[in-house]
Amino acid sequence: MKRAVPIVLGAFLLTGCGAHSLSELQGGGQLSTGAASGAASPVAAGQNFNPADVMFLQMMVTHNAQGARLARLAQDRQVSQDVKILAAAIATTQDAEASTMATWLKSWNKPATAPASAHAGHGGHGLTELQFKLLAKAPADGFEKRFLNTLIAQQDDAIQMAKVETMAGENAEAKALAGRIDASRSAQIKQMVALVGQ
Repeated sequence: MKRAVPIVLGAFLLTGCGAHSLSELQGGGQLSTGAASGAASPVAAGQNFNPADVMFLQMMVTHNAQGARLARLAQDRQVSQDVKILAAAIATTQDAEASTMATWLKSWNKPATAPASAHAGHGGHGLTELQFKLLAKAPADGFEKRFLNTLIAQQDDAIQMAKVETMAGENAEAKALAGRIDASRSAQIKQMVALVGQ
């Protein structure tokens, strides 16, 4: 458990956990945000933005919702305490990030998500419903390793999208968030690789 604590705390600090939580996107599910008691509102984004900023935020809203849904699969499964703590932190952080990004898009008069075909050539498509179902039904003795490997791939997708935003984006707040996502996901992957190797 001692190994998990620094990375878990780092995940919250690097991503700037915000005030809201985001419901999981399942199939055609809708985004739903709700304020957490006593928490501060997310930082507002400036109005200077380009198409790369919009694409990044729209893709990451959906990607984060999937990542939070994936992380929650560990809640009721037989996994180590390190994995359970890390998964819970990932779910909470990614819900908060997605809510902040959806708020920024709304302030730009852009939808929180785009049609699946809109960014077909940009990667970051995430997991299919079949992949979620297969992982959820994985036998107890093989679940943890399979879960970690799936989550590693999911977080690496986020890193790649963040790197593109850092290079091509214009909005300062979106680019700063991309930098935090890159750092936090990289730290999480490092920890998960170590956990897989145990």
